[in-house]
Amino acid sequence: MSIEQRENLDAILRQSAFPFEADVSEQRRLLAELSSAQPLPAEITVTAAALGGVPTAEITVDGIEPRHVVLYFHGGVYVIGDAFQAAGLASQVGRRTRAKVISVDYRLAPEHPYPAAVDDALAAYEALLRGTAPSDIAFAGESAGGALAVATMVNARDHGLPLPAAAFAMSPYADLTLSGATMDTKRDADPLLSRENLQPRVTDYTAGQDAALGLISPIFADLSGLPPLIIQAGTHEVLLDDAVRLARQAATADVQVTLDITPGVPHVFQAYYPILDEAAAALDRAGQFLSAHLAVTERVTG
Repeated sequence: MSIEQRENLDAILRQSAFPFEADVSEQRRLLAELSSAQPLPAEITVTAAALGGVPTAEITVDGIEPRHVVLYFHGGVYVIGDAFQAAGLASQVGRRTRAKVISVDYRLAPEHPYPAAVDDALAAYEALLRGTAPSDIAFAGESAGGALAVATMVNARDHGLPLPAAAFAMSPYADLTLSGATMDTKRDADPLLSRENLQPRVTDYTAGQDAALGLISPIFADLSGLPPLIIQAGTHEVLLDDAVRLARQAATADVQVTLDITPGVPHVFQAYYPILDEAAAALDRAGQFLSAHLAVTERVTG
């Protein structure tokens, strides 16, 4: 793995720092601009659809006959981003899992604060279950979406729903109290995020609710009964401790959990797979993990 690639990526991210101080509408406009400047490969097809009244983006890869579905939750601190902007990274998960991806376009704060995202995620999963066996479903998501994937499993369990075969969380934003030790210790190493630029977005999403609620910050949730989980993060991110503590919380609850930490890479480093060997390798490992658990449940139920 290339030190030069990691250093180049860090320089790029620092030079084109996202303006977190801008208002939310400006942040959304800039993110839409950035994602439209990176067209999807020709073999990726994205179609607008809906599940349980929640808009979705269905993502398929040419040449893959999907037997399975990845229900995907995008990042953006619950305030920016959408299901379509996540299609590039989500399609890489689908490709490696040989699955169709359904990316959930959950409502965003501050217009729709908690529990809107959680409600939409559960509604989409409930609707998916009407036509798909839970053993044929995996969850995945990045940043806020990684935490939302875990929160949705907790919520589904508490509503008596069957759970998916496995889940994959990339750099989960799993503690909105922002109390992780790496908020401070990784401050200089992280080219993207800081406590200062996250704090206003926490307020947007929680809207007066306790940030330590389990469905807002799943590091505080009871994770017992959840399916196998792979959590990936980089050592150059202030949210590293979110991943570590989420894995610990899962392990303490007897959940099969793989904590996969890559040194010297930033938040959601998997998104940089075209220019970073570590990103492609991490996606490969996650794809193998999800595929193995989807195949195991298939053998057990088939």
